[in-house]
Amino acid sequence: MVFDNNAGLGISRDVLLTKLAETLSPKRFAHVQQVADAAKQLAVHWGYAAVEKAELAGLLHDYAKEASDDVFISLIHKYKLDPDLLNWHNNVWHGVVGIYKIQEDFGITDPELLRAIEIHTVGSSQMGLLDKILYVADYIEAGRRFEGVEAARVLAYEDLDAAVAYETVHTVTFLAHQQVRIYPQTILTYNAYVDKLR
Repeated sequence: MVFDNNAGLGISRDVLLTKLAETLSPKRFAHVQQVADAAKQLAVHWGYAAVEKAELAGLLHDYAKEASDDVFISLIHKYKLDPDLLNWHNNVWHGVVGIYKIQEDFGITDPELLRAIEIHTVGSSQMGLLDKILYVADYIEAGRRFEGVEAARVLAYEDLDAAVAYETVHTVTFLAHQQVRIYPQTILTYNAYVDKLR
């Protein structure tokens, strides 16, 4: 299968998987494949017509996850991104900044695809269907093992907005218990979606 050129990626799935296997650790490589599977299933369930794009988002979402801090800092400077990003770290960078590495390495131009990857960990107060699919797929993929993941998996097929809210509430709670700073956009996501759980 060749991924649709409309997504800006005119290579076969096998070639992409080979590239990812060479770039990512075995654990991360398994994760992106499981997220791609979950994203495809959610796309079909929620009537997102571009199922192939959802799969591609899943495969690429953590492409930059294992890049060095120097790579991200260089990209922040190169593309004149918000200087505040320098105060954060990989958990934020691999999506928000990582999309620039994805564009450089793959020539991807599809704004919907890039947007979903950009916010897949931090969320947004305004999320499109693909954004929600990737955000939730990353949380519920088959390899995840944590308290509450089964409830999240059920919710993902009952109410996608509620699944976004559930994930965000649990992420914010976890980070608060760790007594670490929470990226402002994640707080905005929480405020926008928390009522969906009621």
